[in-house]
Amino acid sequence: MVVIVMGVSGAGKTTVGRTLAAELGWRFVDADDLHPRSNVMKMAAGAALTDEDRAPWLRKLRDEVAQALSRGEDVVMAFSGLKQAYRTLLEALDPAHVKWVFLHAPHEVLARRISQRQGHFMPATLLESQLATMEVPERALSVDVTPPPAEIVKRIRDGLGV
Repeated sequence: MVVIVMGVSGAGKTTVGRTLAAELGWRFVDADDLHPRSNVMKMAAGAALTDEDRAPWLRKLRDEVAQALSRGEDVVMAFSGLKQAYRTLLEALDPAHVKWVFLHAPHEVLARRISQRQGHFMPATLLESQLATMEVPERALSVDVTPPPAEIVKRIRDGLGV
């Protein structure tokens, strides 16, 4: 199974994803690590990515999910998944074995988290762009991320039955 933890910047995808993967004994993949350098540089400069910018990255993510599924490997992936088209690209590989978890929080919580991060390429100025682009998923476990990570992971495990 591939569980994809999604949401805008500051939602805790990496923290929650790593914790969930560790509890389950699954491999963790952070989609941010698969971005081409040009995308990272563009975001670090405060510019939002276009669909054209994202296309090669999305193909890499699709390959990553396809390989995990073909090997029967269980994976937790952290991925923004802002648009339904991006999610469909990954989900279409095997809808029964690709599960989505939508992490969300009030704007002020997200903004505070982003402003407190150090060493991340995504500037706080891009939060508005991500929120404007986010197409809230219809087929995802929806989890408020204002509680502590351990509670969030418990809700995910209970919601997905893993």
